[in-house]
Amino acid sequence: MTEPNHHPTKQRLLDAGIAMLLEHGYNDLGIQALLQATNTPKGSFYHHFTDKEDFALQVVDRYMQEVHGALDLCLLDPTRRPLARVRRFFELTEQAYHQQGYMGCLLGGLGQELSGISAVFRSRIESCLSEIAKRLGACLEEARLLGDLRSESESAFLAELLVNCWEGAALRSRLKGDASPLMPMLDFYFLRLGPEEGTAGAVPR
Repeated sequence: MTEPNHHPTKQRLLDAGIAMLLEHGYNDLGIQALLQATNTPKGSFYHHFTDKEDFALQVVDRYMQEVHGALDLCLLDPTRRPLARVRRFFELTEQAYHQQGYMGCLLGGLGQELSGISAVFRSRIESCLSEIAKRLGACLEEARLLGDLRSESESAFLAELLVNCWEGAALRSRLKGDASPLMPMLDFYFLRLGPEEGTAGAVPR
C-alpha cells in the first residue's frame, strides 16, 4: 500500500472503487468512468495509485477494513455466545449485500475473475479469505471449549468450510439477485453443529 487511506480524495476513490468493482469487475472498470463518478482529476488518481492494478489491490485492502470492522463488532460481542456471534457476522453481511443490490462478495467476484490470470490477485484474495476463516475459527474454537460444539470438532476446518459455503451462496445470490441462497445455507450449516450427535439445533440470534 503506497500511503494511508485517510486522504479524502483517496478515500473517495477507494469507496467508489468498491461499488464499481462489485458491479463491473476488474476488466470492465474504466479509470475514466471512476474519475467522472468521483469528480476527480486524472492527476490526483495517479498521485495516489501507480496504476489500475495498484488501485484495485488497495480497494481490496479497504474492503477488508470493513470486513474486519464487522468481524470485530460481531465476534467480540460479549452478550452473545460464540456461535451466535459467528452467525451474526453473516447476517450483517447479508444486510450489506441487500443494500448493494445483491452484487455478492468483492473477494469472491475478483477471485472468480482474476485468479486464473493474475498470481498477484490470486494470492491477495486467498490471503484475505484465509484471514476471515482464521478469525471465525478462533470463535468456533471458543464455542468448542464452552461445549457448544462437539469436543472432537476441528474449528479451523469448520471455519474454512463456512467461508467456502458462503462464497458459493454469495455467487448464487448475485446470479439470482436476491437473498434466497444465503439464509438457507446458514440454517443448514448451523443446524449441523452441536455438542453431541442428535443434539444439533438452531443457533440463537
